[in-house]
Amino acid sequence: MKKEAQHNSKLKIIPLGGLEQIGMNITAFEYEDSIIVVDCGLSFPEDDMLGIDLVIPDVTYLKDNIDRVKGFFITHGHEDHIGAIPYVLRDINVPIYATKLTIGIIEHKLEEHDMLKKTKRKVVKYGQHINLGCFRVEFIRTNHSIQDAAALAIYSPAGIVVHTGDFKIDYTPVYGDAIDLARFGEIGKKGVLALMCDSTNAERPGFTMSERTVGKTLDNIFADHKNRRIIIATFASNVDRVQQIINSADKFGRKVAIEGRSMVNIISIASQLGYLTLPDNILIDVDQLRSYPDEQTVIITTGSQGESMAALSRMASGIHRKISIKPTDTIVLSSHPIPGNEKSVTGIINELMLKGADVIFQDVHVSGHACQEDIKLIYSLVNPKYCIPVHGEYKHLVAQAKIAEELGYDKDHIKIISSGDVLELDEDSAEVTGKVPVGNILVDGLGVGDVGNIVLRDRQRLAEDGIIVVVLTLESGSGQVLAGPDLVSRGFVYVRNSESLMDEAKSVLEETMDYCMDHNITDWGKIKNEIKDSLGDFVWKETKRRPMIMPIIMEV
Repeated sequence: MKKEAQHNSKLKIIPLGGLEQIGMNITAFEYEDSIIVVDCGLSFPEDDMLGIDLVIPDVTYLKDNIDRVKGFFITHGHEDHIGAIPYVLRDINVPIYATKLTIGIIEHKLEEHDMLKKTKRKVVKYGQHINLGCFRVEFIRTNHSIQDAAALAIYSPAGIVVHTGDFKIDYTPVYGDAIDLARFGEIGKKGVLALMCDSTNAERPGFTMSERTVGKTLDNIFADHKNRRIIIATFASNVDRVQQIINSADKFGRKVAIEGRSMVNIISIASQLGYLTLPDNILIDVDQLRSYPDEQTVIITTGSQGESMAALSRMASGIHRKISIKPTDTIVLSSHPIPGNEKSVTGIINELMLKGADVIFQDVHVSGHACQEDIKLIYSLVNPKYCIPVHGEYKHLVAQAKIAEELGYDKDHIKIISSGDVLELDEDSAEVTGKVPVGNILVDGLGVGDVGNIVLRDRQRLAEDGIIVVVLTLESGSGQVLAGPDLVSRGFVYVRNSESLMDEAKSVLEETMDYCMDHNITDWGKIKNEIKDSLGDFVWKETKRRPMIMPIIMEV
């Protein structure tokens, strides 16, 4: 016990992503010479991030303190909590601790990146404690829209922090046991310094419905559409939803085909690990669909969020190689649009309806996140000293802060922090004392971080106003113009319809070159700047556009 007394430092909580946004969850906990990290997620690109595939967190702070980083603790297997692991581990190769299904999904990712042999991973059971440096971390059973989700109790010399991960309270889950509310209560009795609670649904009143209610809805859909082929789109990671679709299909004597790469991957991992029960011979390959009448088949597919390359989008736009939508199809969207995806989801629904299909998108989904009453229950059980809302945009964090106020917390004990803030806390105080570098690292193809803001700005300009390339040949020595200037434009104007504009532009450039000759300007950099300025001014005056201007000079 003496050793405990020597510690009088504060605990630092440093979110490196995931606050004020949906996705990219990653938080460092630091006490003296120990750092542990909770989650390591990615987010998907915004509309203005042209050509970007993924966005991962900037972990400069962890790189700078690599000798103190002890390990990653992962709450569950969703992309916004595990997606950045293969990229971050290249620089910060420390062990990963998670539950069985979560490790299974992470291993599949590491295998794709050829990193399985280099990475230490440990499967943790609920109730197990892991000691790393000054920290002890306990995994607590929760429910979510993917199985094996966990909350974490993080024991430090400064006090206990409970991190809920993404969670809901489901008393009748499809697989496994209900959330371990008793354990939350027991830890609450020990005295909890801070609760970091999921805010995704903090704006929604009431309780979150049980996942099992979706099963009844699915049964009704199957009963009402006995003579039609059924196509159901949902999140690949929602294994319980897939299980319920398979149960309904089995009840109504239908075969099931799985479509979409992520769906096939997760279902194979889940069934290998025993999280999915498949009746004998119920799964068929997509190629075998034509061997069965439509009313005896169900297709489970990805693309419920309207993603342009996912299977459902390809079916809707008629470019799917194996499945084409028929007027006799019933299509079920078993998900809610994630904030920001509403437009693309509506687009898909319209396309499917135009093909004559019957589309059902109401009431075939329950959330995986706690609503207001569930959040209140966790607060009452854990009874923390400080409330730190996490997982959500600013408005979600504020909504949870309001819940905490209703429960009697004052502003001093509710801490809404931003990514990069260093929150130092102990029994007496919780203050933001500094900032660490955070930001978005963009992944484009195989390039990680090689596309920065300047490249994005160029892409935006090219997308908005196009490019004009000016080609000219100069005589070496004298700098006389031997050929050109010639203009090539892409994405600016259609040249054939704008010949007079291009001719005028050419004469502007000829004048510019005469000016350069007269003033003995032979430095290429200066010539290029003159060309950019004069052509840019002319084009802006004529068209009110600012295309990118790219002079290319050759010397003979």
